[in-house]
Amino acid sequence: MKRVITGDHAVAIGAKLCRVEVVPAYPITPQTLIIEHIAEFINDGEMDAKFMTMESEHSVMSAAAGASAAGARTFTATASQGLAYMHEMVYATAPLRLPVVMANVNRSLSTPPGIWIEYNDSMGERDSGWLQVYVEDNQEALDMIIQSYRIAEDKRVLLPIMPCLDGFVLSHTVEPVEVPDSSEVDSFLPPYEPDVFLDPENPALMGMLMPPQYFMEMRRQTDKAVESAKEVTGEVNREFAKVFGRDYGGLVDTYMMEDAEIALITIGTVTSTARKVVDDMRRAGKKVGIVKLRFFRPFPADELRSALSGMGAVGVVDRSISYNGGGPVFGEVRSALYGMTMPVINHLAGIGGRDVTEKLIATMFELTLKAANGESVKPVIWHETRGESL
Repeated sequence: MKRVITGDHAVAIGAKLCRVEVVPAYPITPQTLIIEHIAEFINDGEMDAKFMTMESEHSVMSAAAGASAAGARTFTATASQGLAYMHEMVYATAPLRLPVVMANVNRSLSTPPGIWIEYNDSMGERDSGWLQVYVEDNQEALDMIIQSYRIAEDKRVLLPIMPCLDGFVLSHTVEPVEVPDSSEVDSFLPPYEPDVFLDPENPALMGMLMPPQYFMEMRRQTDKAVESAKEVTGEVNREFAKVFGRDYGGLVDTYMMEDAEIALITIGTVTSTARKVVDDMRRAGKKVGIVKLRFFRPFPADELRSALSGMGAVGVVDRSISYNGGGPVFGEVRSALYGMTMPVINHLAGIGGRDVTEKLIATMFELTLKAANGESVKPVIWHETRGESL
């Protein structure tokens, strides 16, 4: 069934289709509509789940970890300062190997206060052990809730995952979305059956104090699980494409890269605008393409090296800043491409909610083309920023 809905509504429907059992919640703009829709589903008898109204986001993640540890399929959502307030428990959840799914509706972190899109909130949690996927549109938002449970609950992974969507650009904007039939989702996503869970009849310890002689092994196990998620993500994407007819490419997706001479790496909704620019530049005879970075964790280093092999230059679009080092995606990409000779240019744009227009993306391509032709281009460019020049 096709419906015209917001990104927040799409995420809530995804959670309902996954037969989530526990939803700890606390409101924060621009994700509040997600938990409001879920509350309505439960109230109307459309969703059989325990809705827990908590006193803070820290409590939300504490409850989510507890519910998951007890064997329940658990969902929650947050944004910005809410995610920051969860920070302690976010770091606790992954080493406990709890497959919580939490939608994060990306929004700027204060100070100064703002409620518009940037990625500094979620990318600040990149070393927590959580998987992270960034969606382009409302259809992908719904579909990635479903895929996220398959990835997170796979016994090779058993890690929490954070599907991220652009605040207001997706969360409050309506688009046509194909809503899968619940029976198809049930077939694709079986009930969660953990091997280890807290049970009063069989007492066990979880998250106890760990002495130094075992600590590194625990960290290494989490690291291996993140690495394992690469293979699992590809498998889940291929199976999802067979069942539902929508293929997102796995860790990365590409557009017009078969004969491209330069490429932009994009993330989130900027990708949709960039596709239009690529079409226009192709008609003008310029061989440009896009690599859509879908997963920031696990980071697809090998896939990027393969997709970008032979490029004259690469531009990386960042909607967040790692102070004194360009954007976080830029840092990761440059590290992944170590030893490859093409210039890598960082394009900082749209931070804090400013529009990223077709004209702006065309400028990014043109500057990246200049770098490919050997011209001098700044390695980190703040686009449309007062006091900055290209």
